[in-house]
Amino acid sequence: MGAPQELEKSATNYALEAVRLDKQHSKGMAITMYQRAIETLLKLVQLYPEYNLNKVYIQRAISYQERIKALLGTATPIQSQEGANKTVENVRTPQGEKASYDELIVKEKPNVKWEEVVGLEHAKRAIKEAIVYPVERPDLFPLGWPRGILLFGPPGCGKTLLAATVATEIDADFISIDAASIMSKWVGEGEKNVARLFGSARKSAVEGRPVIVFIDELDSLMGKHSNEVGGEVRVRNQFLKEMDGVIDKGKNLHVYIIGATNKPWDLDWPFIRRYQKRILVPLPGHHARLMMFKLYTRNLQLASNIDLHELARLSEGFSGSDIKDVCQSAHLKVIGDFFESGQAADKLAKPRQLRMDDFRQILEERKPSVSLDMIALYKRWFDAFKAL
Repeated sequence: MGAPQELEKSATNYALEAVRLDKQHSKGMAITMYQRAIETLLKLVQLYPEYNLNKVYIQRAISYQERIKALLGTATPIQSQEGANKTVENVRTPQGEKASYDELIVKEKPNVKWEEVVGLEHAKRAIKEAIVYPVERPDLFPLGWPRGILLFGPPGCGKTLLAATVATEIDADFISIDAASIMSKWVGEGEKNVARLFGSARKSAVEGRPVIVFIDELDSLMGKHSNEVGGEVRVRNQFLKEMDGVIDKGKNLHVYIIGATNKPWDLDWPFIRRYQKRILVPLPGHHARLMMFKLYTRNLQLASNIDLHELARLSEGFSGSDIKDVCQSAHLKVIGDFFESGQAADKLAKPRQLRMDDFRQILEERKPSVSLDMIALYKRWFDAFKAL
């Protein structure tokens, strides 16, 4: 199994495809895609119980399950993979009530430190200037400060991690929603929930608590659509109205709207201009890749011939999640060899150390998840719309 980011990416793709089919009234296929998204998210939670974003994933699974029930017109819970439905039921509302506004968002303080965000110095500095410094010394900002921050770039490079980190840094309420849930669940009842979302954020800010509203997969909510139904238009217009209220009329409230997207070129211009900061989260450079290899191998048993500098060189073009996958795959290879040899039956036996050849083999067998053409697209968009 791949790293958490790989499962998250798969679940997101299933969800976005489900939303597309849902809009086209292809009920059967939409249900299938929602179900796959649920199963992938719950598999992620089960395999990585200590992962920081598990609460987000469980809430997303709930919203997708409720959408399936709405499509089927039944209150019977949808069965997913063995044991997965139990995970959902553990966090559902009492008496099996219909998923509410509160279940479609996550309000939870993350616990992610800046040290966990390797590299991305330009992005970190831009975010500190836009969010951290105004919170610490608002008196130094007579012209106000940016409240809309767009993080864009290849998948697996740390956009969600950056948003969670800055929330930890300023001790903010972290409201996380994903656009697929909004468009699948909130259409038809969406405007009041969008208004409630921002109303709740403003209320917290008035009470002295900074708030970060994080919207993942922004392009599916604020992208260019040619076949929108009325409900979708109203939800999008309500978002525009609420963002204007925060950005232009928010006075000195510390409410920040951070959007993340892998496809910034799909965003509508009215939304682009409301994000005063537009920050590229790029693939890691050589030094960042070196630091990532150090981070991900720090708890592994390495042979003396391991050359992390060489691994950083060989992984040119890899994203942060790609590098984590390489380290995990090399470790799993050694563990697999250990079990296949029969030594695991001896409780005192230990697997051998990871050697350079283990990493070389993995790097030869896999390619970067981001193509050169995609990198060129990000650079062109950044050159046209950058706002650091």
